[in-house]
Amino acid sequence: MKLEETFVSREEIYKGSVLHVVRDEIRLPNGESSHREFCLHMGAVCVIPITDDGRVVMERQYRYAHERVFFEIPAGKLEAPDEDPEEAARRELLEETGAVAEKITYLGRLDTTPALIREKIHMYLAEGLTFGERQLDKDEFINVELVPLTELVDMVMRGEICDGKTQIAILKAARLKDI
Repeated sequence: MKLEETFVSREEIYKGSVLHVVRDEIRLPNGESSHREFCLHMGAVCVIPITDDGRVVMERQYRYAHERVFFEIPAGKLEAPDEDPEEAARRELLEETGAVAEKITYLGRLDTTPALIREKIHMYLAEGLTFGERQLDKDEFINVELVPLTELVDMVMRGEICDGKTQIAILKAARLKDI
């Protein structure tokens, strides 16, 4: 059976600095019309930085939408649609943690919420880290801590890490590292 839906027209509902909400009229596979409301997104990156002794540079950051602090890996939005995701990952790593990676490995893409948002997060593993000064944005308040990768895997499995990109990157890195 054919599954693809066809674009007919678009109505802009809201355009802010981060969110861009649209309502598309579409044609269903059976020929009927319908609508889809969703958020457009420029894309993002996340990076799981692992020190030579197997610890991961983790962040605690308050997330207003959930009204609580999340335990996450470094991440951020692409600054332009054509920005190279690896360069963005290196930038976010430096800005948020002060780390520079000698080696960076692509772990794949995560489509976060396919029914509601067109966000694609490119995931990276960073190794061979050297540390300098962080370069936080003026609106970023982040606490950094080092946690063994093995402990993070256990935390994911116990449900203590709720952020999806962080869960997936931890499990992928553990698999790559044979943990």
